[in-house]
Amino acid sequence: MIKVIGVRFRTAGKIYYFDPVKFHIKRGAHVIVETARGVEYGTVVGDMKEVPDDKVVQPLKPVLRIASTRDDEQEAANKTKEKEAFKICLEKIQKHKLEMKLIDAEYTFDNNKVLFYFTADGRIDFRELVKDLAAVFKTRIELRQIGVRDETKIRGGIGICGRPLCCHTHLSEFVPVSIKMAKEQNLSLNPTKISGVCGRLMCCLKHEEETYEDLNRKLPLVGDFVTTDDGQKGEVQSVNVLRQLVKVIINKDDEKEIQEYKVEQLKFKRKQKKEKLDAAAEKELKELHELEKLEKKEGKSKLDDN
Repeated sequence: MIKVIGVRFRTAGKIYYFDPVKFHIKRGAHVIVETARGVEYGTVVGDMKEVPDDKVVQPLKPVLRIASTRDDEQEAANKTKEKEAFKICLEKIQKHKLEMKLIDAEYTFDNNKVLFYFTADGRIDFRELVKDLAAVFKTRIELRQIGVRDETKIRGGIGICGRPLCCHTHLSEFVPVSIKMAKEQNLSLNPTKISGVCGRLMCCLKHEEETYEDLNRKLPLVGDFVTTDDGQKGEVQSVNVLRQLVKVIINKDDEKEIQEYKVEQLKFKRKQKKEKLDAAAEKELKELHELEKLEKKEGKSKLDDN
């Protein structure tokens, strides 16, 4: 086991582990560390803990120091410079008439590099743009193309749940999200209802996937025939997944009656679900499959390089 602290950087999504050395560092503190990009200013996102050696990328780099007042001032000054850098880059993009959308500008803490994040539909030849920017800033320039999910992660926002976006607040990295997850949770397959601010399938579909899979496994499907513990037979009209309750249509004295049972009161053989979709539903499903393809094409988040 090895003692570590988790550190997150402003635009990077992942949490990176560092050796706290002799420092007593609390959650929320700012630290100065060395990364692949150079010296960086990061935020501690958890208390010190011990993790197995194989869970850490070796060699584990040490925390150089807890951020001082001067370091905090340097970080604040960098943020001010980034606003000006963003404005200048935007002007240069317009000058070169490039089909790209500038998302953010970032100075590394030691100012040895300026990174510009952008989105575009295809590949962009920005060699002349880089030359122009290097002439202005007199330092290394990096232009990095990112996906729409990364764009939303940087900018943040409010989801349809009314809370700050998961990707901007607590998700370390993006996970694959599929239509199957929406079906498992019995959600509408309307793309506008299960897509996030970024236009891709909502990350939160993944949060409760395992719970719904486990609960659904215990329930019959709508249309299945069941036998109740009091010997009656009927057809499943609806199910309440979270409460594990099933409404059954019972034939009683030549009349149909709906009764509710706990799932453990029923005997049944779960059939394979067959979907019958109308034209509108087919169109919505096709749109969702396109979203899935786009997610796979964009692949892993390109923000992390620490």
